[in-house]
Amino acid sequence: MLVVLVGPPGAGKGTQSQRLAEYLGIPHCSTGDLFRDACQRQTELGLQAIEYMQSGRLVPDSLVEKLVVERLSQADCQNGCVLDGFPRTVPQARQFDQWASQNYLPVSVVVAIEVDEQTLLDRLADRGRQDDDRQVVHERFRQYEELTVPLLDYYRGQGILRMVDGVGGLDEVYERIQQTIEATRT
Repeated sequence: MLVVLVGPPGAGKGTQSQRLAEYLGIPHCSTGDLFRDACQRQTELGLQAIEYMQSGRLVPDSLVEKLVVERLSQADCQNGCVLDGFPRTVPQARQFDQWASQNYLPVSVVVAIEVDEQTLLDRLADRGRQDDDRQVVHERFRQYEELTVPLLDYYRGQGILRMVDGVGGLDEVYERIQQTIEATRT
C-alpha cells in the first residue's frame, strides 16, 4: 500500500505518518528527513538541496524525485510506504504516478490533513525547529498555497483524496487517519 500524507507545515504529517507506517508495517519515507540526512552526509543531492532548504524554498522537482525513487527502490519499500512530503506539486505527482505504475506500486490513497492557519503557527512556534524561523515559515506557507494546494484537486480527480481534520490531540487525529485508511482497504 502506497500512502501519501499531505498538509501544510505544522499539520503533523511527520508524526502521523510515522505512526501510520508502523501500523501498516511499511516504511515511513519523509523527504524532509531524507534531505536532512543527505545534507548532513554532504552527498551530491544534499549539497544541491541545502541552498533551497535554508531559504524555505522547495527543493526542485528533479532532485526530490531522484531522492524518492532511490528510496522506494530499496527492498523494504517493496510492499509500499507512507510518503511524507512528496509529492508536493502536480508535476511531481504526474511524474511519480508514471514511475509508480511502471513499478507496480500505484498510490493507494492520499490523506490531506486540514488545520487552520493560526493553529499551525502556534504548533510551529512550539516545536522550535531550526527551519521554523518566522520568515522561513511564511515562505513555506506561501509555497504550500501556491504549489501544493492544486495537488489536492489532482488527487481528488483520481478519486483517491481523503480529507482529515487535523485539529485536536495527536491520538484523536491519528484515529481519524487510521479510520480513513481502513475505509479505503475495504
